[in-house]
Amino acid sequence: MTLDDIARHGFDPDAPRRVGVAVSGGSDSMATLVLLAAHFEVAAVTVDHGLRPEAAEEAAFVGRFCADRGIAHTVLRWNGATAEGNLMDAARRARLRLIGAWARENGIAHVALGHTANDQAETFLMRLAREAGLEGLSGMRPRFEAEGMTWHRPFLGQTRESLRDHLRAQGITWIDDPSNANDRFDRVKARQALGALAPLGVDAQAIAGVTANLSAANAALHRLLSAEVARHVSEPSGDLLIDAKGFAAMDPELQRRLIVAALRWVSGAEYAPRAAKVQGLLSEIAQPGDRTLHGCRITSGKDAIRITREAQAVADLRVAVEAGAAVWDRWEVTGPATDVAEVAALGEAGLRQCPDWRDTGLPRASLAASPAIWRGETLLAAPIAGFGAGWRARISRDAFATWLIRR
Repeated sequence: MTLDDIARHGFDPDAPRRVGVAVSGGSDSMATLVLLAAHFEVAAVTVDHGLRPEAAEEAAFVGRFCADRGIAHTVLRWNGATAEGNLMDAARRARLRLIGAWARENGIAHVALGHTANDQAETFLMRLAREAGLEGLSGMRPRFEAEGMTWHRPFLGQTRESLRDHLRAQGITWIDDPSNANDRFDRVKARQALGALAPLGVDAQAIAGVTANLSAANAALHRLLSAEVARHVSEPSGDLLIDAKGFAAMDPELQRRLIVAALRWVSGAEYAPRAAKVQGLLSEIAQPGDRTLHGCRITSGKDAIRITREAQAVADLRVAVEAGAAVWDRWEVTGPATDVAEVAALGEAGLRQCPDWRDTGLPRASLAASPAIWRGETLLAAPIAGFGAGWRARISRDAFATWLIRR
């Protein structure tokens, strides 16, 4: 298939009317924009992370390019950079969050990213260095769900050079990010390592073939896990309840995958906990008792393993109610139109004001981490704990089984 064919069919089986394209000004994203604009109504978005003085001019470069072609363009700015932690990872997370909010505001359900086979190969080497398992070494997915929309990498199987050739043929220039030459970053080191491996035939295309093979194996395991979830997992009021006998009979790898997926779904975390911590939990999970990991509380009983949100993880989270609605942690809360209230965890103080909480059949720990509507110290409602008072709360993400299939 030609690049044009890939652009035309890259969103199948969806048929989006309008597509958002994340454009930095680099060759990969510029080519993605140009190719998709030939077949879809596109809207471009650039995130200025404020990490380099050149970033503003790069955003302006994209703006001029779009203006010349009648393409809507928006610049989003991130001011959250700190000297601590993984800067590139923090910037990537912020980029998804900002673009996701922009897309929702503009009625866009599909966003394209400009990743190529080169990015896939670099990611593979970085994960290999971290001793990643099958799922990690399967590489980036060509399509995934996040921030309430579908993200696409239509040219993930194509090399960066092929996209640059397409731009050169049309006389279109791009900007080279100077940080791509800074070997302080692991991705740059991986790019340099690929150059050293090329004489062995280990290049972006070869690694793309490997990740495709691993991805197929990973997908097979994923289907097996989905079947086990359908048989042994239920979802009472935002908790996950795993049948203990069914779990014990699973293959150890499926046990690991189920626990990791459950922790991510309940906590809302993008990444899994560290492998050593997961193994530690698995070594103890057959024994009765309570444990905490990844913002979750894991309670092992005779008949079931219950995974719920850890109350301590949301103890300080407070969100103002606006026009009778709020999104708090993983919950969408709606009720009477009032702005003089906020959503926070029910906690022990709230439970004491809910005399009928036992009628819900949910454990005390689960309810303590559930959403409640407060006005100061006064509890107005606790919909999960049986004190609705006109308020409702629902999990804001897909049901666990559906989420598992889509991720």
